[in-house]
Amino acid sequence: MRFDNAAGVLAQAEFFDICDDEQRRLLAFASERRSFAPDEVIYKAGDVPGGAHVLASGTLKVKPEGQGALGKPYAISEPGSVVSAMALILPKPRPVTITAVIDCETLFVPRQAFLKLLEQSPDLAQRAVERIQSDLGAYLGALQPMGAKMRGE
Repeated sequence: MRFDNAAGVLAQAEFFDICDDEQRRLLAFASERRSFAPDEVIYKAGDVPGGAHVLASGTLKVKPEGQGALGKPYAISEPGSVVSAMALILPKPRPVTITAVIDCETLFVPRQAFLKLLEQSPDLAQRAVERIQSDLGAYLGALQPMGAKMRGE
């Protein structure tokens, strides 16, 4: 993947709307193109990824696993989808296993590169906080009916 192509992949990713064009170019320069064959594991539940993957092409399977796993497996095939955006901020084990369904290409954005960009731009850091809060709020809101159902309400 060429450098300008990498910036284009980031531009497709809704999460990276918080960045301006120059910030996306800097992240693209620090990022790495990765290819995965069918059934190849990108990371396993319990792993601590060093950043996030942005899907450039292909289809990924996301399978919740381990203690406290919620939900059923699902597929990601939309170019620009960000896999584990939280891994850009926090080095925490992920609760899902991500596997390539067909040949896939991703752009791996390292946590250190993203954090360095946040340090250099307080405005970007604030936008990142707001985006993550919004995404978490939407996620938790979607889980509320499931929690109520499990409690028998």
